[in-house]
Amino acid sequence: MWQRIVSIIFKEFIQLRRERRTLGMIIAIPIIQMTLFGYALSTDIKNVSLVVWDASRTPESRELIESFSQTEFFSVNYYATDYRDITQRIESGEARVALVIPPEYSHHLSRRETARVQFFTDGSEPTAGIQALANASLIVQAKGAELMSQAQLSKVSLPVLLEPRVWYNPAMQSSIFYLPGLVGLILQMLTVMLTAFAIVRERENGTIEQLNVTPLRRGELIVGKLIPYIIIAYTQVILVLTTASVVFSMPIRGNLLLLLALTSLFLMFSLGIGLLISTISRTQFQAMQASMMILLPSVILSGFVFPVESMPEPAQWVSAVLPLTYYLRIVRGIIVKGVGMEYLWLETVILAVMGVLTLVVASYRVRKSLT
Repeated sequence: MWQRIVSIIFKEFIQLRRERRTLGMIIAIPIIQMTLFGYALSTDIKNVSLVVWDASRTPESRELIESFSQTEFFSVNYYATDYRDITQRIESGEARVALVIPPEYSHHLSRRETARVQFFTDGSEPTAGIQALANASLIVQAKGAELMSQAQLSKVSLPVLLEPRVWYNPAMQSSIFYLPGLVGLILQMLTVMLTAFAIVRERENGTIEQLNVTPLRRGELIVGKLIPYIIIAYTQVILVLTTASVVFSMPIRGNLLLLLALTSLFLMFSLGIGLLISTISRTQFQAMQASMMILLPSVILSGFVFPVESMPEPAQWVSAVLPLTYYLRIVRGIIVKGVGMEYLWLETVILAVMGVLTLVVASYRVRKSLT
C-alpha cells in the first residue's frame, strides 16, 4: 500500500515540475507577499505632506516651521498665502495637513501671552489624520516647553496652543476611508479574474477552435467577451455604493455621474490585464495565480490600506505605476471630498493612458493567440 502511495507522490511532484508556470507562481507568490507586507505593513505615519501659511513671517514663526520640518513625521512641501490656497492643496491631495501661523504670533509670544496656531488635517484618511494631529500636538508642546525654559517662565499654560480642525471626516470614521476604496478593489478583483478566465475557459473546454471557424471576426469576439463583464462591473459599483450609503451611511459628496464616467478608464486597464493573463495561461488555475500576482501589489501598495507617502521609496515607485493608486484618489476625491475634474485631471490622464495602452496590447495578444 505504501509503495503505491509513494508512487503517487512522486508522480505529483513530476507533474508539478512539468508545469513550470504553476511551480514558478507557487514559489514567487509567498516571496512577493512577504516583500510587499514587509515594506508596506507599518502603522507608523511618516513624511506627511504639509502646507504652511506663515502670516507672521518672523524668526519665531520660522523656528516653529523648522520644528515641523526637522521631524520625520512631516515634510514641508508647500507654502500658502491664504486659506484658499490651503484648500486647493488639500483637496487636490498634494498636502495632507496644513499649518497656519497668524500675524500676531510673535507679538503674543513677546508679551508672554498664549499664541494660537491652526492645524488642519485631511480626515478622509483617519489613521494618518489621527497620528498627524498627535504628532503636531507633541511638536507644539515641545516648542512651548522650550520657550518657557528659555524665558524662565513658571506659568502653567504653554506659550503656544494648537487649534486642530479635521476636514471631510470630523468624526475620523475609518469606514469613510475604507468603503470608497472597496469600490476600486472589488472592481479590479472582479474584472481581472473574470476576464482572465474568458479565453482560458474556451481553451480548456475545447470550444476555441469552434469560435475560430465561425464568421465572427476576432475584434468582434473580443468586444463580445468584454461587454458582459463591463455590465457586471458597473452593476457591482452601483451595488457597492448603494450598500455603503444605505447600510453604513457613507456620504457621497461629489458627482456620481463623473465617478461612473471615470470608472470606464479604470475598467479598460482591468479588462486589458485580464485578457493578457488569459493569453499566457493554459489553465484556469494558472490564470487565478497570475491574477493574484497582479492584485496583491495593488491591494498593498496602492494606498488602499497604508498611506503611500509613508512607504519606502521603492514601494512608492511601484505604487506610481499601479492604476488602482490613481483610481482610489479619484473615488475618494469625489465621494469623500466632493471635488471635480479641476483637481482630478492628472489622475484621469494617467488612467486613460494606462487603460488604452493595456487594452490595445491585450487585444493584439488575444488576436495572435487565436490564430
